[in-house]
Amino acid sequence: MRKFNIEHDFEIKNIYEYYAKWIREGKLKVNSDWNKDLKIKFTVQDPCQIVRKSFGDPIAEDLRFIVKSVVGEENFIDMTPNRSNNFCCGGGGGFLQSGFKDERLAYGKTKDDQIQATKADYCIAACHNCHAQIHELSEHYGGGYGVVHLWTLICLSLGILGPNEREYLRDDLKELNVFHPETGF
Repeated sequence: MRKFNIEHDFEIKNIYEYYAKWIREGKLKVNSDWNKDLKIKFTVQDPCQIVRKSFGDPIAEDLRFIVKSVVGEENFIDMTPNRSNNFCCGGGGGFLQSGFKDERLAYGKTKDDQIQATKADYCIAACHNCHAQIHELSEHYGGGYGVVHLWTLICLSLGILGPNEREYLRDDLKELNVFHPETGF
């Protein structure tokens, strides 16, 4: 809207802004206590459309604030480069569904190398296309790292992640803080 000078009377926001705001205000009571002893290491993918092409480094900072609040600052390893300069995973812009799997995986090798260089146990992907692509990259190139959605970790830290919402968690987190909706525990 701003780019093409189209008048509008609404503001475009991203859910990361709200998560960060709610955590800061104490409305979203996440914590990283679950990871104090486990010391599972996480890195985060900066989604191209959200960070580089739309909201820039301020949203990348909100994303890091959320991640550190959920996994512990000491358990976060940033990729290099990062934020607006992070490498594309190769799954966005329709490439994930394009049918050019070999080309997509070859393009994604740079992202896989970048993630593996962090030696993180998991890559957090807050974008669905990034999640699918990076998950496939880990399997294809044998990276051995897990790929997890941001909301999965938020729910895990809140103790409300149900047993049927753990498909992408590895054995180290599969049974942690399991919430059973039928019993409320």
